[in-house]
Formats: sequence, C-alpha cells, structure tokens
Amino acid sequence: ADIYDRNGSFSSWDSDNDGIYGEWIDDGVSTEAEDKNIDLYPDVAIGRLACRNIGEVEVMVDKIIKYETSTYGQPWFHRMVVVAGDTYPEKLNPKWVGYEGEENTERGLENMSGFTPIRLWTSEGSFKGPRDVIKAINQGCGFLYFEGHANPFKWSTHPPNDPDTWIEGLSVLNMNLLWNGYKLPVCVVGGCHNLEFDVHLGKLKENPWYYFTWIPECWGWKLTKKFYGGSIATIGCTGLGMSKEDKESFSGAGDYLEPTFFYEYGTNHTHILGDVWKNAITDYLHRYPINWNTPATSDSAIDAKTVQQWVLLGDPSLMIGGYP
Repeated sequence: ADIYDRNGSFSSWDSDNDGIYGEWIDDGVSTEAEDKNIDLYPDVAIGRLACRNIGEVEVMVDKIIKYETSTYGQPWFHRMVVVAGDTYPEKLNPKWVGYEGEENTERGLENMSGFTPIRLWTSEGSFKGPRDVIKAINQGCGFLYFEGHANPFKWSTHPPNDPDTWIEGLSVLNMNLLWNGYKLPVCVVGGCHNLEFDVHLGKLKENPWYYFTWIPECWGWKLTKKFYGGSIATIGCTGLGMSKEDKESFSGAGDYLEPTFFYEYGTNHTHILGDVWKNAITDYLHRYPINWNTPATSDSAIDAKTVQQWVLLGDPSLMIGGYP
C-alpha cells in the first residue's frame, strides 16, 4: 500500500480532496490528472482475504498453515503452469503481430529456472478448453499464470489470429472441479476484472448482466478460497486490465508487470509473497515513471492505472514454497 508520499506525508490518492481517489478523467477537456503527484510506490505489502463468512476464514487459515508447513521440498511445487493464446489477433490490427499471451507467459517461464514448464497454449493445441486447465492444476503446481481476457466471472483467450473464437480457461463455475488438495499454486492472472472483489448480487440492478459484477464472488477470490484446491493466493486486476496494445509507446502495462513478478521470485530470489508483489510494482514505476501533467488517455495514465489496480488476494506474509 502506498501510505506515504516521497516527503513522508500521508498519501490518500485524493490530492484535490473531493472524495474521489486516483481521479484522472477522460472528458476530452482535462489535460492533467485531477489527483496528481501521487507517489504510488508501495510502502507496505497489503493482501486481502476477502472472506464473507466464518467458513471462508477457516478455509483460508487452514490452507495457509498447511501450505507453509508441508509444501517445502515437494516435487509438485516445481511445476509452473501457463495458460495463454493470441490475446490480440493480428486480424484486428496489423501491429498486433505474434501471440501476445504466449509470449508473455514464456517471459515468465524464462525467469523460473528449476521449474518444469507446463505450457497450455492455443497455438500448440495443448489448450482447448477448461478440461486442459483443470487437469494441469489438479496435478499440482507451484505457480499458475494466465494471460488473456476476462471479467469477474471467467477467463478466456483466442486461438491464433481468430478474434471470433473464444477458448475458455476457467470460470467461477468450473472451478468447482479443482481438487488439487494442498498442492496450491500462487496464481498471476492477466485480464480484466478478475479480482474485482466488490462484486455482489445487488449489482444486477446497477450494471448490465454481461459485466458479471452481480455474481457472489469474483474469479480471483473463488480460486483463492476454494476448499481443498484452487490457489493459495491470486494476483490480478480489479478493473480494466491494460496491455502494451493500449499504449502509444507499445510497451509496458501488464505485459511488463506480470513477468516482472516471476523475475522478482525466480531471479532476485524474493520469497515472501507480499515483497514479490511490492517489488514488482516498484520495478514497474522505476521503468515507467508517471507524468501527471498529461491527459487520461496518455501512456502515463495507463501506467498509473496498471499499478493501482494490481492487487493481491492472499496472505502477504506467505513464504512461497513453504518453510523448511
């Protein structure tokens, strides 16, 4: 959490004191952020256990204790499952060359020496639907990385250069088929709204049904709090996920931030979950400093949104891989 600014004063992300936080309006008139000169660098690693009842608290406490006391030295931990396809088919834009999701997940794998890669890619035919993903997770893995498109209900992507076809990976419904027990991965997911944890049934009156903000729980929390399976923690976007395709510079956003998480763990050897999350954001801000005196459609606005909405559902003090 960004608690203090660079001068050591409290940082509220509401510099104009109007009760709206992180405000950067795209109204065709404004040329700078309403809330500006925010530090954004996380001073404290914050994770959420978005429990709605005592039962979910009990599940999470049990999973965390079992994970930290029984994972170390287990062969399954050294498997990394990646799930991806052609996130932005070239047929829609000639600049979108290659299979972006697969390229990003490969960059993640490159940082994870000592891990066996399990590539579920549409281009190779190893990812054809939820069954492939569920089977891979149920065998156990230390890390799980999705890269594609999503909403609070499900995650999907495209086969090569086919924008009209969607291949579903996981939804909050078929997650019920995950029975990987205590072989629990840390999951990083690229996509929109996967971790929009303030969803609830009452929102059916507020938003169109296809936004899926009216479901009882979001994708990321359902995966994390799944009884006897799922993940031990999930990291992703609470809002509209950004990619390099959204930026004029064609660089950064989730395409940089997500693989940096694996660099921080696999290359920098940071093993406390919250520190990995925090250091990845810090690295991003060093690489893409924010210019607050630009419009809401600028690259800097996208960079700010990228780090502001990237949250951790899980215990930030978790020792990844457990204690010896």
